[in-house]
Amino acid sequence: MRAYNFNAGPAAIPLPVLERAQKELVNFNNTGMSVMELSHRSKDYEEVHNRANSLLRELLGIPDNYEVLFLQGGASLQFTMIPMNFLKSGQTGHFITTGSWSEKALKEAKTFGETRILASSKEDNYTHIPTNYSLNDVENGAYLHITSNNTIFGTQWKEYPQSPIPLIADMSSDILCTEIDVEKFDLIYAGAQKNLGPSGVTVVIVKKEFLETAKEDVPTILKYSTHSKNNSLYNTPPTFAIYMLSLVLEWVKEQGGVKQIQKINEEKAGYIYSAIDESNGFYKGHAEKNSRSLMNITFTLQNEELTKKFLQEAKERQFIGLAGHRSVGGCRASTYNAVPKEACEALAKFMTEFKNQNS
Repeated sequence: MRAYNFNAGPAAIPLPVLERAQKELVNFNNTGMSVMELSHRSKDYEEVHNRANSLLRELLGIPDNYEVLFLQGGASLQFTMIPMNFLKSGQTGHFITTGSWSEKALKEAKTFGETRILASSKEDNYTHIPTNYSLNDVENGAYLHITSNNTIFGTQWKEYPQSPIPLIADMSSDILCTEIDVEKFDLIYAGAQKNLGPSGVTVVIVKKEFLETAKEDVPTILKYSTHSKNNSLYNTPPTFAIYMLSLVLEWVKEQGGVKQIQKINEEKAGYIYSAIDESNGFYKGHAEKNSRSLMNITFTLQNEELTKKFLQEAKERQFIGLAGHRSVGGCRASTYNAVPKEACEALAKFMTEFKNQNS
């Protein structure tokens, strides 16, 4: 029996993807080699690389005037690359901070230039996505940065800002979970290890027009243009991670695409949020209802002793990864695309049983 994997990242990968990778592991495409052993300049690997690119474009409806890049270093490197390339002297990087990861992006930007927090929900312990901000005075801004989903606090943007300056989004934890209009953004980035595959590759989707505004005095390997001009093959890419990404994207397509994935995700999250809402206060959700995440469901119990008991009994039933982030405690169920519906149903049932036994 496979565990019910609710880890926040690295996270669940669809079982059919794992089984196909297992089947092809030692002899990919009749090459007599693993995909990990192929030259990244070979025709066999090139087909994998380009297939991942074309599938992502198809699934997200990415227009031709956007580049799709496969980079390394995770979202954390993007925190640095973005201001290094786009935060120019005399301009300001604007941020809406909604959790720890947007704080880290802001911290890195400060080392390169002027920054401004346009809005934040920090004073409310990041229980919601801010709405009390104005975009009327950001004309000289380099960009507006947001984090679309907040893994630690369990909040998610439902409507994105209509920004008059370039809009950049860290979508590491919710890319492909719902339909989005890519054209609202000038740059989207996402570490793979939640909805796209294993850790090791970072997807960047960047508008060509925005790319042309980048600074020139940037180290070669850290220029987005270096990678766009070389089809993300300037240096050796994480070939196996990109191969796994292509398999995950094929799986998403087989499920009916992002529209169908969104419907399933809403059902999955609904099971667990209902268990919280119908518990008469036994469980308390961290996020306000209008900001609730489909990907990371955060909640607390009435005391630490009860929380430890809940987590221990959950583990005994093969529910893995339910402890909240060390910075906030409590519990967290990460219901990424690859987490099956039956796992969420089973967790909701266990939560109700545990409440009835311990009320």
